[in-house]
Amino acid sequence: MVENRFYLTVLTHAVLITGVFFLCFPVWMALVASTHPASALSSTPIPLWFGDQGWENYSQLLSGGLPEAGGVPVGQMMLNSGLMALGITFGKIAVSVLAAYAIVYFRFPFRMVFFWLIFLTLMLPVEVRILPTYDVITKLGMLNSYQGLIIPLIASATATFLFRQFFMTIPDELVEAARIDRAGPLRFFWDILLPLSRTNIAALFIILFIYGWNQYLWPLIITSDESLYTVVMGIQRMVNSGEQLPVWHYIMGTAVLAMVPPVIVVVAMQKLFVKGLVESEK
Repeated sequence: MVENRFYLTVLTHAVLITGVFFLCFPVWMALVASTHPASALSSTPIPLWFGDQGWENYSQLLSGGLPEAGGVPVGQMMLNSGLMALGITFGKIAVSVLAAYAIVYFRFPFRMVFFWLIFLTLMLPVEVRILPTYDVITKLGMLNSYQGLIIPLIASATATFLFRQFFMTIPDELVEAARIDRAGPLRFFWDILLPLSRTNIAALFIILFIYGWNQYLWPLIITSDESLYTVVMGIQRMVNSGEQLPVWHYIMGTAVLAMVPPVIVVVAMQKLFVKGLVESEK
């Protein structure tokens, strides 16, 4: 039994508040800095409260674009990042759930061999796969295209493994009941397995969306067309602006805008995400 002592409660809340402060303070500073002109951030003391240039700064970022980021509006870069993240997310989930369904419910030669080959790809670092993947994409003519950004990243051994483990918990009686009801493989998959996998799909959707949104190395290699820059690439180009001083108010504004879509996804799907991670049968 946990004792309810006043000083322990105070100490616990003090630790939690301190942790929240250290986590949120950089976000607060980015938000504040994005509302000031560049001159305010190049002098001391650095402002800790909002300025009066927020509307102008964000309007310039979303529609005007900056030479430091190739002249591409941040709105366009966010659209590119969103399309890439959604394409990777839906692609990974679709490929993984179908692969896991085939491995668990179909009997074919070398079934487990294929599964372990998929699983072993987790042992290969991303850097090992980049050069051969780039060579294949180049020969297929997918450079500077959304297909080149998305297709090489839609395979996921982790998601396949998680779906396989969940499908193995489905009672055999449910499969037999579907057969008695004359449900074919596609109907069983669509009407029974997918609804049961809803929480798993939601949890993976959040993780994979953030994974796709934060991609930097692969878009940097595969794209030279400035109209296909992602928001993470835009932030990097603003920071490394050569001999010019970094435009910190625009950099912080872009960072704040880059955080908005992942936060919306997490907040909107939080309940399903937590449920998908803590359900006892997982």
